[in-house]
Amino acid sequence: MKNTDIKFGTDGFRGIIAKDFTFCNVERIIKAICLYLKSLNSEKNTIITGYDPRFMAYDFALFCAENLKKFGFRVILSSKVVPTPIVAYCAKYYPDSTGAIMLTASHNPKEYQGIKFIPDYAGPASKEITDKILSYLDKKMPEEKEGTIEVSNLEEEYFSHIEKIIDFNIIKKNQPKIIYDGLFSSSIGYFDELLKRNNIEFKSYNTLHSSDFGGGLPEPKEKWMKYKEKGYITVANDGDADRYGIIDEKGNYISPNIVLAMLLKYLSKKGKTGKMIKTTGVSRAVDITAQKLNIETITTPVGFKWLSEKMRQNKTILAGEDSGGLSAGEHIPEKDGIYANLLIIEMMASENKPLYQLVQEIKDFIGCEFYCDRVDIKVKNDEEADIIEEKFGALEELEGLKVKDRLLIDGEKIFFDDDKTSLLIRKSGTEPLLRIYIETCDFNKLNDLKKTISNISTKIREQSLK
Repeated sequence: MKNTDIKFGTDGFRGIIAKDFTFCNVERIIKAICLYLKSLNSEKNTIITGYDPRFMAYDFALFCAENLKKFGFRVILSSKVVPTPIVAYCAKYYPDSTGAIMLTASHNPKEYQGIKFIPDYAGPASKEITDKILSYLDKKMPEEKEGTIEVSNLEEEYFSHIEKIIDFNIIKKNQPKIIYDGLFSSSIGYFDELLKRNNIEFKSYNTLHSSDFGGGLPEPKEKWMKYKEKGYITVANDGDADRYGIIDEKGNYISPNIVLAMLLKYLSKKGKTGKMIKTTGVSRAVDITAQKLNIETITTPVGFKWLSEKMRQNKTILAGEDSGGLSAGEHIPEKDGIYANLLIIEMMASENKPLYQLVQEIKDFIGCEFYCDRVDIKVKNDEEADIIEEKFGALEELEGLKVKDRLLIDGEKIFFDDDKTSLLIRKSGTEPLLRIYIETCDFNKLNDLKKTISNISTKIREQSLK
């Protein structure tokens, strides 16, 4: 592979195992990270290394550790599968830590693996940092005195921190009925362990690590969260537990946009202050909630690395994205699905209300029920994605709605003249897809827009092939 084939997306490098994600490419990336860290001239010399349940994840993690050791670092290698948020927490709070390496492809299909570099501020590496790392690819490494590898459990300090910022006493007092769907992910042995050690009762399914995630996708969305029971909420996390998903007591999947609005209102009620930081894909429901609570918002490009940067620069009440990642100012500047699900459970217990009732209350507070969906258009390359994006960006009208405004932060967000409908058009940072996000207050309009967008994209592709 050529150097240019290694790119960092919204959160690290990912590729198909044995095709793009190889030991050779991992070694190149690790060397580049080492050169970057050496360029900082820091006295810190410890690197945390963790891995998810995927095929050969441990082998890749050990390979990384051996290379880091070769270049003079003290490596703390997780003794077992571990969530990204815990590795990120250790990157900041582990003594002498200069950062962390996480082997994970997050919510991608089983044939993928990935590698994340997490700097010592405990969030995703910024574009500035990843650009510097890429500039060191295939540069010669100076000889170093060999370092060490120590195998260790990583969770205890993280658990202690979570127990300080989540009110387990109120959860115990007004405990909701909980189903934990492990989805064969890295949250197993961590989320459920936090509930157990705080005497919170729950039912659980899919709680064994599996390299193929039980034949499904490690994604906490309704399609993959199959365990529902009347009167119970169901919670889950993705492959590396940095995203969350939740289903209410009536079996309804709750959109992350609604979750963000509910938690923003709840944290404000608790007396938490700061700015609401959100990606451009987040629903207008969050903007309206923030406006009514007199909370300033900051909008960033898609990807938690942008949220993380703004969290480090601003006092933050909540930060989140519509894809199921969130954190808060009292926590680390990295999305954390374990923390997210616990915070939702705390909100329910504190309000002493079922989740479906809290959902209805936030919709009433907003004054409009927004419906959101996404059309994913598979593309062969960036050129094809650019053609389709350009055509959509040139639209002046769609389904009887006229374009009112455009936001060019990440891709293009188009606002229509009903003040309730918008499209966000952007390339995926992790897959060969052009994503078109749709939001409107009319469910029928949502379906009409999905069909129209699919038809338009098909025609554009057909024309580009001629």
